Amino acid sequence: MSIRSERKEEHLKLAQMFFNKENYNSFDQLNLLRPALPETKVDPKILTTSMFQKSVAAPFFINAMTGGSPQSKIINQALGKIANQEKIALALGSASILAKEKEQIDSFAVARAEDPDGVLIVNVNPATPVAAVKAIIQELNADALQIHLNTVQEVAMPEGDRDFHWLNQIKEIRDQVEVPIIIKEVGFGLDQATIHTLKNEGIQYFDIAGSGGTNFAQIENARNPNDVSYLEDIGLPTVVSALMVQKEDVNFIVSGGVRNPLDVLKGLTLGGQYVGISNVFLQEFNEHGEAGLADLIANWKNELAALIAVYGKTSLASLPEIKKYYDLPLKNQIDQLI
Repeated sequence: MSIRSERKEEHLKLAQMFFNKENYNSFDQLNLLRPALPETKVDPKILTTSMFQKSVAAPFFINAMTGGSPQSKIINQALGKIANQEKIALALGSASILAKEKEQIDSFAVARAEDPDGVLIVNVNPATPVAAVKAIIQELNADALQIHLNTVQEVAMPEGDRDFHWLNQIKEIRDQVEVPIIIKEVGFGLDQATIHTLKNEGIQYFDIAGSGGTNFAQIENARNPNDVSYLEDIGLPTVVSALMVQKEDVNFIVSGGVRNPLDVLKGLTLGGQYVGISNVFLQEFNEHGEAGLADLIANWKNELAALIAVYGKTSLASLPEIKKYYDLPLKNQIDQLI
């Protein structure tokens, strides 16, 4: 197994080691006002929406996790089956490894084989050669491309990149690929200035991936002989990042610390078109297998539909109308930054 593949396996093990489904984050400081008399009924059909011109059964999806190693092939095959069964979108983990190790393609292609008609999103880092990006999109018949921005992770990673001149490469990729491009953080949140810059370059889709979930500084610190634990707390909370991106009038995905259907609802009330979930789903698969994760996703759909009724709404489009209020620590951050 190559050094890159070994790193992928290490990331999976460390993500499991550090996982805490009760982890407190900014979603806990965002509160929604609930009508005691909602005059609604539960209707799971209202969850159906479109994503990149394909119908999906829910506005939440399996976000980027893994690929490029033996264990990730097993995981991606299962995720493809579940995405197909539950009719939700699936984003694969970083496929940048394929620029140098084309033989790892099967660890990604198994997902598309299991879900030939569903929404599949591929993921690369911004330094991936354009020719490789185009080949990955074509090989996997991808519906969209995530380009992840992960400066904090790279600094924490012992073998990480140290050159973050990425904008020109992003523009080159933009000019040469035909699928929609999503700019995605990896758990440290997108700031408004970055969103504004990329919006001006024609990027219209963003995945904020704020802090509160998987912490890649923590994961890389466990692999780093030098202590960089001070990097673990420099992320932008998911709720704050979502409020920033609201101001830029772009399409965005809320992810980062989503633990349950109420967090999904909160992400949608913040204006996210979709909500992405990674580690909660990964650890459910690790603990209860393919059937367990499929059941969890089916339950989340039912519970989300119930929550929408509880909060007095009858459509996804109306969810941002739900009145919100914030605990004082989060409100203080919002007042300073937005």
